[in-house]
Amino acid sequence: MAIFIEAELEGVTTAQYDALNAKLRQLPGNPFEGCLSHAAVPTDSGLRILDLWESEEHMRRFADTVMPLAAEVGFPAGPMPKMSQVHNYFLPGA
Repeated sequence: MAIFIEAELEGVTTAQYDALNAKLRQLPGNPFEGCLSHAAVPTDSGLRILDLWESEEHMRRFADTVMPLAAEVGFPAGPMPKMSQVHNYFLPGA
């Protein structure tokens, strides 16, 4: 079942986010497998991340990969993201 993730990343800069993405794109395989959509929105205090994942399993596998890399680029520890089960979604043009 698809899930929606909302994360408030207080104190994270767009430069840190870009550095993390650069590290992820250098990994072998596809660390983003199962991610249907992603948005990173700057806020007054950091970043808001909004993701749609095919399943919780896909998201957790990604989290296991991304968390150590996020620490390397200076992401501060924060609260767990809010996770919601998705009733329905569609991807225009897909």
